Parts: sequence; structure tokens; C-alpha cells
Amino acid sequence: MIVIVDYKTANLGSLVNICKRLGLAARVAETPADLEGAERIILPGIGHFDTCARNLRSAGFDGPLQELVMAGRRVPLLGICVGAQLLTRGSEEGDEPGLGWVDAYTRRFPPLDVADYKVPHMGWNVARPSQAHALFEGFGEKPPRFYFVHSYYMKCEQSANSLTLTTHGVEFDSAIVRENVAGVQFHPEKSHKFGMRLLANFAAWAHAAQGPSC
Repeated sequence: MIVIVDYKTANLGSLVNICKRLGLAARVAETPADLEGAERIILPGIGHFDTCARNLRSAGFDGPLQELVMAGRRVPLLGICVGAQLLTRGSEEGDEPGLGWVDAYTRRFPPLDVADYKVPHMGWNVARPSQAHALFEGFGEKPPRFYFVHSYYMKCEQSANSLTLTTHGVEFDSAIVRENVAGVQFHPEKSHKFGMRLLANFAAWAHAAQGPSC
């Protein structure tokens, strides 16, 4: 069972729908108690980093997620967009701390005088694998393309925690990992066949032999 965390910072309908299309059992957790029985957890997020961080904590999800994901059963978790940024130590967008599960920081795209460079980074772009990993299997020889909408980007302190790299003015980590925790800056639910493949891989992810520890 995939459980999608609802802390009032994302439209969850498209995530639920794509799981249904893939034949994956999925439900929404509106309270921490709804996390019971989760075999996989998706942490979405849209908007301001501080708002997402405060909402997650005020809804009481931070403690139960810490227990389920980083201790206890070590449930695999996938963060999406700001949900991925919350896995880092913090963001230049605000003052709230992130969960700190991955040794990374979220930074703002710099002002650059480069052709076709705009902030926010919006549209399709490639995610080049920086290491082999179960989440990015089955895409073929060419790097997969995903849909992005963001003004801030993740940067890992250790290259071992980077799953994919993307370039928009600067090179950034578009997917990050630490053991059973992964995050993607793009929106798999808006990325058609590429996003469907990633979510199918996540549903099948056996994390025990995957990814480094910080």
C-alpha cells in the first residue's frame, strides 16, 4: 500500500490517479494515524518551503514519519518537488529547518545572463543518472525526461547521495537518495510514461541493497 501524505500543500488527485492507472494500491493520509499500514510513502509538496515545513509539523506528521522511515520499519519514502526539498537540511527560501534526512541544501537559482534561462525553471528537461539505482531502471539508453516547475534546487554535499543531475543555468541534483529515502525535484505525476515508470520502480523498490548512508 502506497500512502500519500496530505498536509494541505499539494493537489493529490493526479498522484492518486496515476497510481490507479499503474494498478498500485494507494490512499491518502490526512492524519498521522492514517500512516498505519504504509508499505511505501509519498511526500508531495507545492509552494513555499517554510509553509510546507510548518504545515507538515503542525499536522503532526514529522514525528511519525521519522519513526516509520528513519527508524522502526524503514519504510521507503519518495519526496516530490518541495516534498523532496524537505528531505534536505533547509532552504534559502526561508528559515524553517528541513527534515535533514539527506545531507543536502536547497538553493535559489542565481540570476544569469544566459539565453533561454528563466526562473522558475518550468517545462521538460532531462535527468541524467549519476549512479545506477533501482528507481531509474528500465528507461533505456537515453536519459529520461521529466516535467519541472521550481525556483529552488537541491544540491548534495556528497556525490554519493545524488541520483540524477539536470542542468538549467546551473547543474543541480534533480533526484537524491539516502538508503530508503529518495526525492525528485520534478513531477512524475505530470511526466507521462517517464513518471509512470519511476513510480512503478518506486512501488517495487527493495531498498536494503540500495543507496549510501550519509
